[in-house]
Amino acid sequence: MAHGAGALTAPPADTGGELAPPTESRPSGKEPRRARRHRVTWRQALRKDWRLYTFIALPVLFFLVFKYAPMVGNVIAFRRFRPGGNPLGDEWVGLYYFEMFINNQQFWTVFWNTVILGLLTLAICFPLPIVLALMLNELRSRRFKKIVQTISYLPHFMSIVIVAGLVLQLTSVNGTVNQLVTAFGGDPISFMQQPEWFRTIYVSSEVWQTVGWGTILYLAALTTIDDQLYEASRIDGANRWQQTWHITLPGIRPTMMVLLILNIGTFMAVGFEKVLLLQNPLIYSTADVISTYLYRVGIQSAQFSYGTAIGLFEAVIGLTLVLTANYASRRMVGASLW
Repeated sequence: MAHGAGALTAPPADTGGELAPPTESRPSGKEPRRARRHRVTWRQALRKDWRLYTFIALPVLFFLVFKYAPMVGNVIAFRRFRPGGNPLGDEWVGLYYFEMFINNQQFWTVFWNTVILGLLTLAICFPLPIVLALMLNELRSRRFKKIVQTISYLPHFMSIVIVAGLVLQLTSVNGTVNQLVTAFGGDPISFMQQPEWFRTIYVSSEVWQTVGWGTILYLAALTTIDDQLYEASRIDGANRWQQTWHITLPGIRPTMMVLLILNIGTFMAVGFEKVLLLQNPLIYSTADVISTYLYRVGIQSAQFSYGTAIGLFEAVIGLTLVLTANYASRRMVGASLW
């Protein structure tokens, strides 16, 4: 019988209730081709999402003009520059200005003042927001919690000029602090004329101004921790301290490490504006840091090449600290900026 297009095929032979083994297909010798990923070029992406790219055009232009383009001027750290001459300097002098700074008699004073003030700020201002956030997280009264958050966060919005003015007013001879000292039978203290008081005053004002901002960040990180972890730990008999140590702190560890790396990045800057507003020649022995020394010799004394070399020296140290902290954080806890 001829097999036409509509002919029926014969039923399979009876095998006694057993299924015939499946036939293995022979390899054809050719592997199936993998689907190639279509790579989108930057022109295609720009043509497709040009509306999104227009939103970042102005910020990118801002950074190019005011952040990256001025970096070209760092070349005068290696060249002799004089106003009215070549904008990039007249002649190469190599590392002359760097050697001039390192061999200066004030170098070690401003360097160690910067290191000590930076270490004190980092050691005190970094952990306090974590402690305050953990304390606020344990509060049951939402009303009281919001009041504390608002009060601690308000100084962050104040200008550094206002903060410095408040500090100078409070610590003056006739200020509030000396009035309290006098009320308890003590003698007025000239806080801003005695070098040993500057670091305490600066770090205290820095804590007052920045602790609220850091607390808000850590409170936001605490909301990402799963409540089921706390419920499971309570069933296992864990107390509050054990929950904090084994659940809360590991949960906010990535945020802690990122903020620590960022703080280390500004380690050498040490709040230039506030230090400049609070210092005076009587307390230079503890208040003069690299950034304020740079301002005096680079801007006020118009030694532009020398000032640029000092700024580049400070920037290289800051970059080295950031890279080292980021590498150590990635190796130790698995959290890093990149």
